[in-house]
Amino acid sequence: MAGDKVLLRGMVFFGHHGLLEEEARLGQRFVVDVELHTDLSAAGASDRLEETMDYRRAYQVVREVMEGPRCRLLEALAERVADGLMAELTPDAVLVRIKKPGVALPGALDFSGVEIVRRRGAS
Repeated sequence: MAGDKVLLRGMVFFGHHGLLEEEARLGQRFVVDVELHTDLSAAGASDRLEETMDYRRAYQVVREVMEGPRCRLLEALAERVADGLMAELTPDAVLVRIKKPGVALPGALDFSGVEIVRRRGAS
């Protein structure tokens, strides 16, 4: 996915997602990165918000999903984020990365997570 993109990195949300009932009840922190792929040349030439992806709206879409109804799997959560961004902002493609720093495993790790890419017109 080369080319122009709008980036939102390190967004932190508190949500009630996860497979375990304890995760749904107590909630936990999630870290989200998003890349919105689109041609930014018109915005670069015009200096007008209407010509680009409004990252304020992108943040709002991500927040609504991350703080919204429970998903058991990070894959489903990432899919909801991607669907919302594709519908609201119409990028050519979107990359969504969700990290779960507080994963309950019997050893040390920084996070568990998923990364998905969705392209307009792809099935």
